[in-house]
Amino acid sequence: MSTADSELVADIRAALRTAADPAKAAPMRAYMKSEMPFLGVPKPDRVRALRPLLRQRVLGDPHCWEATVRELWDGAEHREERYAAIQLAQAPPYRTWARSADVLGLFEHMIVTGAWWDLVDDVAIHSVGPVLTAHRATVTPAVLAWSRDHDRWRRRAAVICQVGANEDVDVELLASCVLASVDDPDFFLRKAIGWALRQHSRTDPDWVRSFVARSGRRLSALSRREALRVVGPGT
Repeated sequence: MSTADSELVADIRAALRTAADPAKAAPMRAYMKSEMPFLGVPKPDRVRALRPLLRQRVLGDPHCWEATVRELWDGAEHREERYAAIQLAQAPPYRTWARSADVLGLFEHMIVTGAWWDLVDDVAIHSVGPVLTAHRATVTPAVLAWSRDHDRWRRRAAVICQVGANEDVDVELLASCVLASVDDPDFFLRKAIGWALRQHSRTDPDWVRSFVARSGRRLSALSRREALRVVGPGT
C-alpha cells in the first residue's frame, strides 16, 4: 500500500486545532457519550475549516488517498479527526475512488473501529451506500454477511446503508438485513430498522406497510412505530 500523505494529515489536525473552541469540547463529548475527547469544533466550523485545504491539496493516487484516510482515522486522538477522515474519504475529488468495490474494506474498518452511531451512520449511508449501488453483484453478499455478523455496528450498517437510495433500494436486501436483526433487543438495531423502513416508505409506502404487517410481532414496537411514522398503517 502507498504511503500516506502525512503532511496533509498534520495540516488537517492543525486546522482543527485552530478552529477549536475548548469551551465546547466537554459538552460535545458528553452529548456524544464519547470515550475519545473532542477539540470543540462543531460540524459547520469543521467543514468550513477543512474545505479549502482539501480543495488545494488533492491526492493524486487512490492508494495514497486510502492510506491517508486510514492514518488520520487510526491516529486520531480527538473525535473531530475521525470526522475529518470521513470528510476526506467523501470529498468530491475522490468520488470515483470512493465508489470502487476495492475500498469496502476501508469503510468496514471505519465502521467496526468507530463503533458509535455518529461515525457508523455517516460511513454506512454516504460511503458504503454508493459502493453498493455501483457494484451490487459483488457488494450485496458482503452486506448480507454484515447483517448476520456478531458485531452490532456491521449489522446496523447493513440495515441503513440504503437510506437515501430511493428508487434504487434493493428491497430483497433491505428485508434480509432487517430480518437478520429483527429479534435482537438492541436499541441501535431496532432504531436502525425503523429508520430504514421509514425512509423507504417515502418511495414505496405499500411495500413498507406490507412488510410491517407480514413481520407482525417480530418487529419491536419501536421499529414498527418508526417504520410507519410517515405513512401510517393504512387500511
